[in-house]
Amino acid sequence: MHRYQTEIRWGLIFTAVMLLWMWGEQLVGLHGRYIAQHATYTNLFAIPAILLYVLALKQKKHRDYGGQMSWKQGMQSGVLITLVVVVLSPAVQWLTHTIITPEYFNNVQAYAITQGMMSVEQAAEYFSLGNYMLQSMIGAAIMGVLTSAIVAFFLRSKGQEDIQ
Repeated sequence: MHRYQTEIRWGLIFTAVMLLWMWGEQLVGLHGRYIAQHATYTNLFAIPAILLYVLALKQKKHRDYGGQMSWKQGMQSGVLITLVVVVLSPAVQWLTHTIITPEYFNNVQAYAITQGMMSVEQAAEYFSLGNYMLQSMIGAAIMGVLTSAIVAFFLRSKGQEDIQ
């Protein structure tokens, strides 16, 4: 377990930052008054998400690998962080939509219906806790693996491709 301490720590940090981001979105009105802009501004989470992976893999490289890390080692570490985030993402969705912003689904459903984007039934099915839990797991897995691959590429030590 000690071997994966860095990845678990950063997976937990990432999860906490996701919850803070959701709280921030709720505070500025993106889950209510400014719901029309939510889809645009929520994508800005990519900035802290990438930064967290950079910080995590830099720490892994220097603390656990003595400053020499191959792409493969960085990728493995990033995937483990991603696994922690994927496992915790349903809990993040539950906390977000029951504690932080319980009115979100009603607001986004009403917006989608009034804009003619979806029928009542479609909106109720799409904007639901179960669907968001599933989407968050899939999205976290895809984006986490992609981010891991890219960040590991840039943080790899030159000439260290043989390190296992």
